[in-house]
Amino acid sequence: MVAAAEEERFRRIKHWAGFPSHALAYCLREAGIELKDVDHIAVNQDSRAHLFRKMFYVLTHRHSISLISSRSKVRKNRRALSEYLEESFPRSSLHAGIHHVEHHLCHMFSAYHVSPFSEAATLSIDGFGDFSSAAWGMGKGGEVTVHGRIYFPHSLGLFYQALTQYLGFPNYGDEYKVMGLAAFGAPTCLSQMRKVVRLHNQGFKLDLSYFRHHAEELPTQWTDGSPRFEDLFTPALEEVFGPRRSPSDPIEQRHRDIACSVQAMYEEAFFHILEPLQKETSTSALTLAGGCAANSVANGKVRRGTAFKRVYVQAAAGDAGGAIGAAFATWQKLGGIGTL
Repeated sequence: MVAAAEEERFRRIKHWAGFPSHALAYCLREAGIELKDVDHIAVNQDSRAHLFRKMFYVLTHRHSISLISSRSKVRKNRRALSEYLEESFPRSSLHAGIHHVEHHLCHMFSAYHVSPFSEAATLSIDGFGDFSSAAWGMGKGGEVTVHGRIYFPHSLGLFYQALTQYLGFPNYGDEYKVMGLAAFGAPTCLSQMRKVVRLHNQGFKLDLSYFRHHAEELPTQWTDGSPRFEDLFTPALEEVFGPRRSPSDPIEQRHRDIACSVQAMYEEAFFHILEPLQKETSTSALTLAGGCAANSVANGKVRRGTAFKRVYVQAAAGDAGGAIGAAFATWQKLGGIGTL
C-alpha cells in the first residue's frame, strides 16, 4: 500500500459523504502517477451481492416491496463512477477496469492484510452494507474466507445508532458519546435491552417492533456533506425506556444507566460472536473492522474475555477503510504480488 486518505481530511467536514475527489488526487500524487496510468479501480460495494437473499426477503416481507423498490430507484439514479472520475479529472483518460467487492469482505480484507498476522480470525461488524451487517471468518495465505454472516434487517450497529439518537445525540458518528457516557452509569436496563437484541445461535436478532429501517423509507443525506438520518427507532422504545432525551435536555442518571445498558448489550452480542469464532478457527490472533470496531471499550476486553491474545483493529475501521480492503481483495484476485 502506497497511500490512503479519507475525504473529510481535505473537506474539513466530519464524516463527509460524497465522491472522494480530493483523496483520490492526493493518492495519485503520492504514487507519482496520473489517472490514465491506473489499471484497476476497486470499490467497496457490490449491489449484486446476496441477490437471492434480497429477493427472498422481499417475497416473504410484503411490506418491504415499496421500500426495496425505492432504494433500487436511488441506486439506478446514481451517477456512474466513470462520470465522477471524468468530472474530477477532466484531462485524464480512464482505462482502468472497475471491480466491485462485497462490503464486509472489504472490511475483512482491510483488517487482515494490514495486520501483522499471517493468519487470523477476522470479524467485520457495522450498520449495513450490501444487505449484511456483520461477517466473520478466517484470513490465511492472503485469502479471506467467510464462515458466517448477519443479514438485513438485524444489525448491532443500527441498534447502537438508534439508541444513540434516543439518548439525544442525533449526529452520524455520535456513538462514541454513548460509549463514554456508559462509564458513568449502571446496567440497570440490561434485561429490557435483551428483549430488544436477542442472542441467536452464533449471532443475534433485533426485535423489529422497536425499529423503523425495515418497514419505512427513512430520508437520509449521503451526498456532499455530513450524513444525516431520521429517527431509526419507533415509539415502542419510549414505552419501555421512557421519553427520549432532546439534545438540549440535561443528562440525568437515567440516561447514564441506559447508555451503560446499551454498551453492555453490545458487548454481550459481540462476544457471543467472538467466542465460537475463536474455537472454530483455533487461532489466538484476531482482526477487527467495520464501524463497530471503533468501540474501544469492547475491544479492550477481548484479550481478557476470550482466548484471542493478539488483536489488530483496523485504524480506519469504518467505511472509509473499506477502500483499502477493496484494493487488497482485487489485488489478491488478480494474483497478488507483482500484478499491480
